[in-house]
Amino acid sequence: MKRKDFISTTILATLGVTIPMQAYPFLDINQKTPKLSDFEKRLTPVGRALEFEGYYVWCNSPIQGPDEKTHVFFSRWPKIKSMSGWTNSSEIAHAVADKPEGPYKYVSTVLAPRGKGFWDATTCHNPSIHFVDGKYALFFMGNSNRKLNTQRIGLATADSLYGPWKRPDEPLLNPGKEGEWDDHCTTNPSFLKHPNGEYWMYYKSFDTEGYIHPKFKIRGNRKYGLAIAKTLEGPYIKYDGNPVIDYHKMGNNQQCEDAFVWYDGKFKMLARDLGVYGIDKGLYMESKDGKNWSEPQIGYQELKKYVKQPPAPKHLNRYGRAERPQILFQNGKPTHMFTASQGGKYETSSGFIFKIN
Repeated sequence: MKRKDFISTTILATLGVTIPMQAYPFLDINQKTPKLSDFEKRLTPVGRALEFEGYYVWCNSPIQGPDEKTHVFFSRWPKIKSMSGWTNSSEIAHAVADKPEGPYKYVSTVLAPRGKGFWDATTCHNPSIHFVDGKYALFFMGNSNRKLNTQRIGLATADSLYGPWKRPDEPLLNPGKEGEWDDHCTTNPSFLKHPNGEYWMYYKSFDTEGYIHPKFKIRGNRKYGLAIAKTLEGPYIKYDGNPVIDYHKMGNNQQCEDAFVWYDGKFKMLARDLGVYGIDKGLYMESKDGKNWSEPQIGYQELKKYVKQPPAPKHLNRYGRAERPQILFQNGKPTHMFTASQGGKYETSSGFIFKIN
């Protein structure tokens, strides 16, 4: 079975068409559709931003600067490399605007691949920017061979959003040992400083061997782990109860990625859905302790639920969905959700922003 056929079957199953409801414990049997979260009900689409000619733009991580402007750290790679260029040609850039909606002006490239011999030799991707302990912390992913199996999370720091950035010589978090659930890579970092003073980082990984489906094999099931440190720079020690997010037992290789976690009286998580309810949706979860998470609800829907877009260009096969959700906090309150989506006036990809009401 092809992956797109598998996803279609999964979506039908979540709607209760042919597969027994008990196979999908996250669905309310009294509803025909999954429950929309209160978070989703607060979203109002703003539209596209961070459109730069000649580039794909992804992973838009916003922060309010001391100048009251909105700064975004984002991934970009040349259009000529196509969508798959994120694995081998991505760099992390900085843009700024007077207000969250934009327009944004490119400032500089912050982190670029360093070349042979470095752990981030061939790509720099997945930026996540935070202000921690009086400095700026830019979590990111790099790889050394243009492939997924050398993806590693790193941490760059600076005293100013304009740099200079201190680049790590070694990754911040490595994969597990052979045979462990996270032995393939570490990527998609999401960071928060715990109320108890600890430094918590959530990360995505999957096992090298892959999840074995009764009818076909799919590359490793994506799960989320937690690593905890006593200082910002680490070392980050993996939580014994990992993985903290694991949906593969639902029966059809359901999974998620692109998690963003924050604390607002309780722990909250947004993630991109990979088969729980549909690959064009987002998930929303909550937790009292940051380790045991609620059943997922819909965090955001397909873009067609919010805006009307032109037909998809033939070369964009991930068109119509929002990925890599990140939250902008202004004066401590979440005000905007930044995502990435294929399309836009250059027929590549750009940011897509929602206001949180």
